[in-house]
Amino acid sequence: MTTQHVPTAGRCSVFAVAAMLATAIATGQAAGGDTPPATKMERVRVSGDGKTFVLADSGKRFAPWGFNYLGKFEHLAEEDWADGWPRIEADFREMRKLGGNVVRWHLQVGTYMAAEDRVDETQLARLKKLLDLARDTGLYLDLTGLGCYRLKRVPAWYDKLAEADRWKVQARFWEAIAKTCAGHPAVFCYDLMNEPVIGEAKAGEQPWLGGELGGFYFVQRISNKPAGRDSKDIAEAWVKTLVTAIRKHDKDGLVTVGVIPWAQVWPTAKPLFYSPQVGRHLDFVSVHFYPGAGKLERDLAALAVYDSGKPIVVEEIFPLSCSIDELDRFIDGSADRVEGWISHYFGHTIAEHRAGAEPSGKLVAEFLEYWQKKGKAIKGPPGGK
Repeated sequence: MTTQHVPTAGRCSVFAVAAMLATAIATGQAAGGDTPPATKMERVRVSGDGKTFVLADSGKRFAPWGFNYLGKFEHLAEEDWADGWPRIEADFREMRKLGGNVVRWHLQVGTYMAAEDRVDETQLARLKKLLDLARDTGLYLDLTGLGCYRLKRVPAWYDKLAEADRWKVQARFWEAIAKTCAGHPAVFCYDLMNEPVIGEAKAGEQPWLGGELGGFYFVQRISNKPAGRDSKDIAEAWVKTLVTAIRKHDKDGLVTVGVIPWAQVWPTAKPLFYSPQVGRHLDFVSVHFYPGAGKLERDLAALAVYDSGKPIVVEEIFPLSCSIDELDRFIDGSADRVEGWISHYFGHTIAEHRAGAEPSGKLVAEFLEYWQKKGKAIKGPPGGK
């Protein structure tokens, strides 16, 4: 599917959620428990029948459950992670305490690419430190790459590149990330890009980015001049290019792409990245769902479009446009299709949200309490199903 305009319904990320929640205030306190002890970490694989996730050595079924994490509210963790490392450590322990076993970490192009043909080794060393932190806290990483979330952090040279040269930089990015991460047990997956689209920018729009909200850009074009080419051909060529780059160093890491469920906006829409032509190059389906109030049947029907026989992970979800009870019914209604769920952690504990921490104090506190309880029911024993 080619798109030139990204509707508000498809622009969600942790920043979007935070921006739309930031008006509420609450008071009170809630206490957490001790961080569960980390156990020996095994890499995650797709099961032999291709339908679920399992741990590589034990064969135990694995149910991803966790949080999108970008650090301190309205910040990107990578912007200050040299000085802000103690906060990241504390947040990882808190996310584990809340029952998470996966953290989605967003990797920015401007963090890792020092030039068109050169990576920043200092930042790659920090990524290695992050992998070790994840392992030590018992959390797997969903490494989502090629982020250009802040315009000021997008290298000027990068946006001047034509499509083919831009893809070459993206391949170098993923080759460097995979070389750093290869064999590390904390890698759950490599997500090639957050919510990629294909289509020309409108007049006045940033040529490669769309979906601006609150000063952040969550949607990125992999081609902004399709020139009559079939969208599936473009998407397949792009996916193959990046998967090949990853496989040079990591033969086993799972690869996916987090997408907007356009069928939630247009009921007749069909998957692009999870069409048979493109999806065959990916290990599992990642889709971002924000259920609508009173739209349970519509949303379940939109999710069914992505049931291709491969495991499905709802990589973003939050009661942004519905109640917690409605979100719970959506999760229960899709339990026969979905293998894992990743919501949002905004860098504050339940107690801090109850005391008024942004975004939306009490609402987020109540959600985190729900998410912690729901995770126990979904996963059963820690790490499994």
